[in-house]
Amino acid sequence: MRPIISFILLAFVTTTHQAVSKPAPPRVDLGYAVYQGIYNTTVNLNIFKSVRYAAPPVGKLRWQAPREPPKATTPNRVVPAVDQPPWCPQSGAFGVPLIYGFNSNLGNEDCLYLNVYAPPQAENLPVFVWIHGGGYSVFSATYDPSSMMRTNNNSFIVVETQYRLGAFGQLASADVHQHGKLNAGLLDQRFALEWVQKHISKFGGDPSRVTLGGESSGAGSVMYQSLAYGGEESGLFNNLILASTYVPPIYPFSHHIPTSHYNDFAEAAGCGQGSAALRKHSSVFDCLVAADTNVLQNASGLVSTSTGYFGSFAWLPVVDEDMIQQRPSEQLQCGKVSGKRALIGTNANEGVPLTNPNITTKPEFDAFISSTLPFLTHADILSLNRIYDTATAQPGDNGTRFDTYGDVGPTANTVSGMATGIQQTAFNVAAESIFHCPSQWIAEAFSSPTSGRRAWKYQYSLDPAYHGADLGAYFASNGFPNPGFQHSFHRIWGNFIVGGSPVISVDDATAGAENATVPVNASHPGMVSWPQYSEQSPTFMNLNTTGGEVSLVTVTDELSYYVRHGEGIVNTFRLANGRSWEGGRGERCGFWRAVAPRVPN
Repeated sequence: MRPIISFILLAFVTTTHQAVSKPAPPRVDLGYAVYQGIYNTTVNLNIFKSVRYAAPPVGKLRWQAPREPPKATTPNRVVPAVDQPPWCPQSGAFGVPLIYGFNSNLGNEDCLYLNVYAPPQAENLPVFVWIHGGGYSVFSATYDPSSMMRTNNNSFIVVETQYRLGAFGQLASADVHQHGKLNAGLLDQRFALEWVQKHISKFGGDPSRVTLGGESSGAGSVMYQSLAYGGEESGLFNNLILASTYVPPIYPFSHHIPTSHYNDFAEAAGCGQGSAALRKHSSVFDCLVAADTNVLQNASGLVSTSTGYFGSFAWLPVVDEDMIQQRPSEQLQCGKVSGKRALIGTNANEGVPLTNPNITTKPEFDAFISSTLPFLTHADILSLNRIYDTATAQPGDNGTRFDTYGDVGPTANTVSGMATGIQQTAFNVAAESIFHCPSQWIAEAFSSPTSGRRAWKYQYSLDPAYHGADLGAYFASNGFPNPGFQHSFHRIWGNFIVGGSPVISVDDATAGAENATVPVNASHPGMVSWPQYSEQSPTFMNLNTTGGEVSLVTVTDELSYYVRHGEGIVNTFRLANGRSWEGGRGERCGFWRAVAPRVPN
């Protein structure tokens, strides 16, 4: 079996294209260039890769807002659009073993490109814009949406965009605020959405029917685009898909934490106070703008992998008092969001792999809380230990691991398929504070009875359901163990993109298996029952499977998980209550909302 990192290394999301001479390769004239893509006969799609949507953010455009792309200089302005765009510079996570793939690597600052997948002869089709995850610091637009598109009869167009990462995308300080633009990576994403409004009709898309989606920090980006400028409606998107929304601490741009990262970055790049390079420039910012790209890339990676706590990234969005005006928890509680409908998902084991797996004693747990949540008060910590019942938690990994039922029996506070005891409690604290509870707050913001918006919520509970495991369920994947589940998942997302609702037919939900179990709508027996989420009725869909064989996959000495495979796997979907789920997750999310100013998120 492939290890947990298969989703991270993206080994299963690369498309093999078969260029053919007939019909002629598709061309699209964008005014500044004519892009020539390929027609893939296998998936019946026109595919355009490396379409430039903004000017190269290099030289004096470093840490500035994205600009209009320059006109192509090639003959007749025809530009081949057949190869993957270069990856943006990568800045890894602190303390995470290289095996997980969150690694620093040199890239190319000229990386503001997007990929478009469109059916031939498309006309006024809905559009799905995908923002990749990776802690705002790693990965790229390498996902293959063709299987999801094919399952939905190629009824929509997909755009996958890249954006500046690491220090290039999220450098923050008073100096950056004065001389450049904060949250440059988020501004890139917004510029790509504006590109969609201008140009997607030339590919056959309808700019008035855009769904914006992402996973992890990609979903966090979707959230920030909805919160942008106080939640003011922009007309850039109607629907949102947020999978495993990653909401780590966010600080004002002038806070000492982003400022210290800025100073460390400048020092590592040779632009620190007293440096010879700084003496040639009027400010640290100007020195950085003039610095060599490899020097800056190495400095970005060094700061991110040497500053913080296990699984953290140095380069994150900040409250810039312009695009991002409040902390997410604060603004979401006010219901100030843009967009009409939201489909919100989490995974059962979100705490893995970005949480320290070596927490096996109560003192180690206490140190984990102190390092990851340094601003909690003594009273906060007492409350945390009470609601997570750490007094009765046993040393980690000392019992039989298994998936909890969610609403009866043992809870995710003490046991999962990944860990038991205090080790699992640490995983669950991380999962709820950074992923589950922010996802609940987003669902509540989109389901207020006075807002006119709608929300649906689900949990991906398939073994092993660690953070990122769901990527294989919705993109083309070599070796995803359950094609029936993948079909159902594809239809859920496809129905939402095309029709604004994730509700699918019973046939699609069961994927043809007679012994599959799904909730049936009593009024419409051919459809599943999936009510909209609300704070008063926090119902969500738990997506799982049963049957087949179960095997243990070992990743490291500290981490292993179980996976189902083989014949006989069937879907088991059911409705559940988010408030009582996992022994009272609703109450614990209330705690995290109360302490959010000190997390802060």
